[in-house]
Amino acid sequence: MPQNRQILLDNRPQGEATASNFKLVTTDTPSLKDGEVLVRHHYLSLDPYMRGRMNDSKSYAASQPLGEVMIGGTVGEVVDSKHPKFAAGDKVVGMGGWQEYSVVDGNAPGMLRKVDTTHVPLSFYLGAVGMPGVTAWYGLVKIIAPKEGATVVVSAATGAVGSAFAALAKARGCRVVGIAGGPEKCKYAVEELHFDECIDYRQHPDVKTMSKALKDACPNGIDGYFENVGGYILDAVLLRTNAFARIALCGMIAGYDGQPLPMQNPALILVNRLLIQGFIVSEHMDVWPEALKELGTLVATGKLKPRETIAQGIDSAPEAFLGLLKGKNFGKQLVKLI
Repeated sequence: MPQNRQILLDNRPQGEATASNFKLVTTDTPSLKDGEVLVRHHYLSLDPYMRGRMNDSKSYAASQPLGEVMIGGTVGEVVDSKHPKFAAGDKVVGMGGWQEYSVVDGNAPGMLRKVDTTHVPLSFYLGAVGMPGVTAWYGLVKIIAPKEGATVVVSAATGAVGSAFAALAKARGCRVVGIAGGPEKCKYAVEELHFDECIDYRQHPDVKTMSKALKDACPNGIDGYFENVGGYILDAVLLRTNAFARIALCGMIAGYDGQPLPMQNPALILVNRLLIQGFIVSEHMDVWPEALKELGTLVATGKLKPRETIAQGIDSAPEAFLGLLKGKNFGKQLVKLI
């Protein structure tokens, strides 16, 4: 059996995460038991939620245990199988974690799924046609539920979630405004992701200037907002929401280092009768088939052209992850493992 390089969570961050929180080890891959599948990972997904799991604090999911392989989505190829539903050569998506190989119980519900790479590249099953894409779909369709002509806004607009959100919202006849960091990302948002406008938050670093930019970009106000960031951007959006606007609260990356994120004017929730709903996409597995079908069609027909930032090798994962938390990635952040 092959040697397996793994990245463990060695210690918990004290404030900002650092590379020293992780540890690279090499282990033997265990022999397969009946019902198990050996997967060689081709790509590892890096996602903001992982930062919250590194903390030892109450959250929607258990903390990442110390001394164990970091959690993470993976796509790859079956290299050996003792399960009748999986054969060597099958392309699969799962939660293999920060390692080169994983042994998976083929009978465990939702742990391993075969995918078709005829029209959708394998790596896209970790982004546009994977968990981030379904996250965008759920927040837009089930929470914001926009009518045709509505104005919707999304932060982290050029990331894996934001890019899928744009394609899904444009398909429903919405005016779509993004918020991203830097002129290159904003240009990509408008020219390739078909946002109507994109606001560079680096040019609007406080509530007052961001609110003015949102007013210019959303002359009819904001009917729906998909939140990935929190902090002053959320405060600025609240100032521009219409009555009965809906906010899908997916991430608060501005607070992942453990600092609280107070709101400046929570009275606006009452004044505008807002619906603000947080959600965790893994709690809504019933919608995944419908969402993945639409997302796959958008990619196959060229209506969704996601970008990827790809780090090389398992040992690059910690620095790539820390870069993701600072917005250094362009599109979906992946680690290529083969």
